[in-house]
Amino acid sequence: MAEKISLRDEEKVPIIAPLKVLSQKTINKRFGWWSAVVLLESYGRKQVCFYLWQKKEEGGWKRKQKFAIHNQEDWELIQDAVDGMIGELT
Repeated sequence: MAEKISLRDEEKVPIIAPLKVLSQKTINKRFGWWSAVVLLESYGRKQVCFYLWQKKEEGGWKRKQKFAIHNQEDWELIQDAVDGMIGELT
């Protein structure tokens, strides 16, 4: 099965084997920080992850955070919690 990337011209996220990127979507990439949501396969199991990388002086990217969502139930709990608070931002 061919690798599926959300945007053809989007730079590939800096994730290495054994993790296999199935799809990716950059959320933000500026001021030396890059955040993205990535659908990946890890040891035969799929997961959706939110990544945050920081640009190193040498020009590469270093992972600072990774948050994995393993199933629909976890996502619904996260979504409900965020929905309950997001109104406070305005």
